[in-house]
Amino acid sequence: MRLLLILMSGVMLVLSGCNCDSENNVAPKNGTTKLETLNQRVSYSVGYDIGDNFKKNDFELDLDLVAEGLSDAKSGATPRLDQKKMGVTMQEFQQYMMEHQQKKIAEVAEKNSAAGKIFLEENSAKEGVVTLASGLQYKVLTAGTGEKPTKEDVVQVDYRGTLIDGTQFDSSYDRGKPVEFPVSRVIAGWTEALQLMPVGSKWQLFIPSELAYGSQGMGSVIEPNSVLIFDVELLKLINPQAEQDGKETTAHK
Repeated sequence: MRLLLILMSGVMLVLSGCNCDSENNVAPKNGTTKLETLNQRVSYSVGYDIGDNFKKNDFELDLDLVAEGLSDAKSGATPRLDQKKMGVTMQEFQQYMMEHQQKKIAEVAEKNSAAGKIFLEENSAKEGVVTLASGLQYKVLTAGTGEKPTKEDVVQVDYRGTLIDGTQFDSSYDRGKPVEFPVSRVIAGWTEALQLMPVGSKWQLFIPSELAYGSQGMGSVIEPNSVLIFDVELLKLINPQAEQDGKETTAHK
């Protein structure tokens, strides 16, 4: 658990930190303590990192008790909790944080599911938008006249991916280089759409979450149950046996 590791590593840093310029190591007073020595900078950084992570996880620390625990450990005083009780406490904390994170993820997933449903319903009524039986929606921006890929083909595409609020999460255009990948090795929404697109086409895809990353999401930007929008330009078909450049897109499985 990252949060617990940060906390414990921070405590170890404080307890084992250098004592250089110890006469300047006074308690913070409204941000006036200078941060000049390594000891001062490390001490502040550790404290800020711990506080920031607990804040992000909605857990309120008692700073007086944090300071007391640090002081007791450094001075060798008898701890107010024995090692067994501390271990049980941290296990309880881990369980609390796991349940808290699961609850937050569930809330985000429910919110995105509702927003995605509304978006797709409204989008389906817009001019030029085609809705397939799977729920995939697309709009032809440029009509191509070339061959259509099969699942066995490798394709070269340029693309841009955004969320329904307009947040861009990936773009081959920004990297200045199209990507190549097998049609069968991308998210289901892409696999379905690519087999309908003649080479030379540019389509806008509106992909329901169940044809994208579903309840898992991907990374920190694509949250659970997110509807994804892609502008996809099918440039050409590649020999399936051709060596790939190894680059992946956010459409990869």
